[in-house]
Amino acid sequence: MKVLLVSATFPPRQFGGMTASSHMLAKHLVKRGHKVTVYTTDIRDRQSRIPRAKGAQKVDRIEVHYFRNISNWLASQRLYSPLGMITAIRKELGNFDVIHLNEYRSLPSIIVHYYAQKYNVPYVLQAHGSLARVMSKQRLKKIFDSIWGYRLLQDAARLIALTPMEAEQYQSFGVDKAKIETVPNGIDLAEFEKLPPRGKFRKKYGVAPDQKMVLYLARLHKIKGPDLLVRAFASIASRLKDARLVIVGPDEGYLPALKKLVKELDIERNIHFIGPLHGKEKLEAYVDADVYVLPSIYETFPIAAIEASACGIPVILTEYCGAAGMIDGQAGLVVSYDTNQLSDAILRMLSNEKMRQQFAERGKALVREKFNWAKIAEQVENIYLNCLPVKQ
Repeated sequence: MKVLLVSATFPPRQFGGMTASSHMLAKHLVKRGHKVTVYTTDIRDRQSRIPRAKGAQKVDRIEVHYFRNISNWLASQRLYSPLGMITAIRKELGNFDVIHLNEYRSLPSIIVHYYAQKYNVPYVLQAHGSLARVMSKQRLKKIFDSIWGYRLLQDAARLIALTPMEAEQYQSFGVDKAKIETVPNGIDLAEFEKLPPRGKFRKKYGVAPDQKMVLYLARLHKIKGPDLLVRAFASIASRLKDARLVIVGPDEGYLPALKKLVKELDIERNIHFIGPLHGKEKLEAYVDADVYVLPSIYETFPIAAIEASACGIPVILTEYCGAAGMIDGQAGLVVSYDTNQLSDAILRMLSNEKMRQQFAERGKALVREKFNWAKIAEQVENIYLNCLPVKQ
């Protein structure tokens, strides 16, 4: 099949669940013999762009076209504006067998919808957790849905949900249940076969070998709940004086407020702000942690929790994380979005080595069984095949 995958972000951008999942899906579809073309934008981060060569570039045998955003700052706010993509979609869309949209509320999605209808090319839409009108821009999201969103969902040949929770969200938008397929994100197991030795991260960033290390690895954004984690950690810091909270991830405007909170709680000596880490350095952080914590207000599918499990690190999530049902009792603990419940869970985990070891082993087995990209790509391939028109 000739597949067009439309994703707002793509490597060499190094952070974000949609970036990673778009890349891994395309990579494994190519391995399965399909010709995959990616249309994406040039945003790398808030300050920089991906350099664009003339024409397509090759990334892991994938043909990738990077289109310039009018404003890099707007793109960092998830308001993507790759106007050059309009011309490419208008000219080339009819040459593809199927389109995979990895975005919901965006200009590329509006453009793809229009020309997919015009050229009668089926498209699969994967919202990646963007359906819910939570946190910011709620009124703008409602306006988008009224003008474009509902039609975008209704006209899709199939809709991919990451979790049962997201499948229910699609249905709340009036989508026929029969069109919804639930397929989780995954990880490339090859990246976790040979993990770095324990101790490198701690030595580099000043965490002693005998100190308990709580790891937060995610975007520094209110929706991820880092403030709840800081408050929960503060309540146990006096009881576990050797505990350290390591905060890893790119700042999305929330770092100053977080540092102010840490100072107010007088736990500055217990907190390490690291910034974003990628590749081998990220694995070193996972390996050296005693527990990984993601206390999100809303989260469809926390890929970092799956990565931590692959490294043999137990996980604590809030109940608002879409993967909570799969993680709870298997790879770790799930708690309410509550300071006391979170601090109790962290304390239990850090104080019970046997519990940590059990969750570590179960978590690694769960990842191998449920979150293998080779299996996931096969599932998605079958979804594409079911979208194609029946040949007479």
